[in-house]
Amino acid sequence: MIIRPRRLRRTPTIREMVRETTLSVKDFIFPLFVKYGDDEKDPIPSMPGQYQFSVDSIVKETEEIWSLGIPAIILFGLPDKKDAVGSRSYAEDGVVQRAISAIKDRIPEIVVMTDVCLCEYTDHGHCGVIKDNMVDNDATLEILTRQAVSHARAGADFVAPSDMMDGRVAAIRKGLDENNFHDTGILSYAVKYASAFYGPFREAADSAPQFGDRSGYQMDPPNALEAIKEALLDMEEGADMIMVKPALSYLDIVRRVREECLLPLAAYNVSGEYAMVKAAEQNGWIDGTRVMMEVLFSIKRAGADLILTYFAKDAARILNSKVR
Repeated sequence: MIIRPRRLRRTPTIREMVRETTLSVKDFIFPLFVKYGDDEKDPIPSMPGQYQFSVDSIVKETEEIWSLGIPAIILFGLPDKKDAVGSRSYAEDGVVQRAISAIKDRIPEIVVMTDVCLCEYTDHGHCGVIKDNMVDNDATLEILTRQAVSHARAGADFVAPSDMMDGRVAAIRKGLDENNFHDTGILSYAVKYASAFYGPFREAADSAPQFGDRSGYQMDPPNALEAIKEALLDMEEGADMIMVKPALSYLDIVRRVREECLLPLAAYNVSGEYAMVKAAEQNGWIDGTRVMMEVLFSIKRAGADLILTYFAKDAARILNSKVR
């Protein structure tokens, strides 16, 4: 007797009925870059289809994102000036703080998340305060906490520390609670590797380090057990959600963290992963739409509940077109 699994692949409807992994518009978090200016929408060359927005323009963009059913955005800021300690990161009139307020005024229902890190705000491009040519972990925690509190005060629903300083989730949770922001959540970049896939993002956010690299605080790519340790530590410190970054070369890590973590798990489909698909598509080497959907399904299949992705709008249009 021949066993015929193909019977369950015979038609699109049958395939959809028995599909093991589902992908929804509600799974997406859209990353956005905000800058000073008026009516600005500047293309990011290494990330086709992505832009740096002024506050007024980012509100319009967020309205479109919300209309597609995407429930959340995460904001990255480009300050008007930089200094050694990233003081504009916590300024009440900072560009992210202004964007949060403007978006929440127009679309109060959308979930606004904010990146909490200093790399975009420091003149040296590192994620913390520099002392003796090294990033000083504990001196950085105070500034990160001030940044997170300023975002919460502007109306952020979640703050997302991406700096990889030890103890920053506990410090931020304490700071939020002491300022009566008990309901502001923390999406922790708990498992963030020192990856070459971040290159286009560093152009988009103007955040490349001016000396050395970030291997002293971001995780070493060959390590897997360390990822579990980092995730468990951030859970203990009070994170509400956990993230693995990047996604595609670390799908095994997504799966392992999923098996150990009881919190909602996000994975970041990062700029380099996006740019490679777009470049190959523009050269006619791949079917970009199909590859995009395979990428997103692979991240969901590995165990992610939420996906931060620059593909969110394009994927949402496809998913929405299939709703009957």
